[in-house]
Amino acid sequence: MRVNRLSLLPVLIAALVFLAMGCNSNGVHRAIRDNLPVATPESYPRVLADYQPWFGEPKHINVGYSTQDPAVLRSQIEQAKNMGIYGFAVDWYGTRDAFVDRSYALLQKIASENHFRVALMYDETEEDNGHATEDALDAFDKAYKSYIGPNAPGRDAYVYYNGRPVIFIFPKRGHTDWNQVRAQVSNWPQPPLLFYKDEPPQQYANAFDGLYAWVHPSKNWTPDGSDWGEEYLENFYKKMKTRYPDKIPVGGAWPGFNDARASWGLNRHIDQRCGKTFEDTLRLFRRYYDESHPLPFLLIATWNDYEEGTAIERGLARCDHNQPATQAGTAAESSGR
Repeated sequence: MRVNRLSLLPVLIAALVFLAMGCNSNGVHRAIRDNLPVATPESYPRVLADYQPWFGEPKHINVGYSTQDPAVLRSQIEQAKNMGIYGFAVDWYGTRDAFVDRSYALLQKIASENHFRVALMYDETEEDNGHATEDALDAFDKAYKSYIGPNAPGRDAYVYYNGRPVIFIFPKRGHTDWNQVRAQVSNWPQPPLLFYKDEPPQQYANAFDGLYAWVHPSKNWTPDGSDWGEEYLENFYKKMKTRYPDKIPVGGAWPGFNDARASWGLNRHIDQRCGKTFEDTLRLFRRYYDESHPLPFLLIATWNDYEEGTAIERGLARCDHNQPATQAGTAAESSGR
């Protein structure tokens, strides 16, 4: 059989980067298996991982592959399934970014073929240009027609909860009128469940069905990255129990953070602590939820954000027994983690 060597190039590059970084993908699988009650597609929480669909686009860094390469997407889906991940929550801009939209369409198609799940994470318009609400209404109309509605290809791959499709919202100071958006999507035959990061503005609280946690230190970004977010996560789960008992909680987990490779970076850092940050954030929800009162979803930030150092795709950083955890975590992250 003839092999197209050029088509193998992205896979080979990714493998070389993986080996050079000294990372261990088995560590991710083991952490999920050991720290979740039962990591199967039928169990709760269902584990989702945030997915960046823009690699291969010139304005982002080169990570060795394109998110529009079907072979790469199939490999990622298979790897995620083997790790116990139920689906990807995919960053998406509606019609504002054609590259990202094409990547998502291809990912949903391949997910459908491979019994995997995907959901949209709509990134709000960042600039306050007066068009944030219009952009959101247009995006949700596109989402229904192309990915969620009855005529959408691969719609069986979409993430549902209690019979309704799930859409995450990533806020970006765009001043969207979410009450208008809720009014529009309420006309869908199966209105979506809208999940907002942390807490929505008070005037839009009723527009959202759930809230999700996101990678964040408890107090401040520290130079050594030692604040990995324990108190932040504790407060999130407490808040969901007391202040928002009627909202659907989506827990959070992350391996660390380092935005040194991002063009927008602000020198923010959470140390990986030789994999302990991932393990601790994975298990923390168990202080508040159990099998009698299960957490519906847990969102890992992220599958493949190499620009902000949160990717788990290529595994967790290995630490030398004689090397301090902070130094080991920083070394791995500066290599593209």
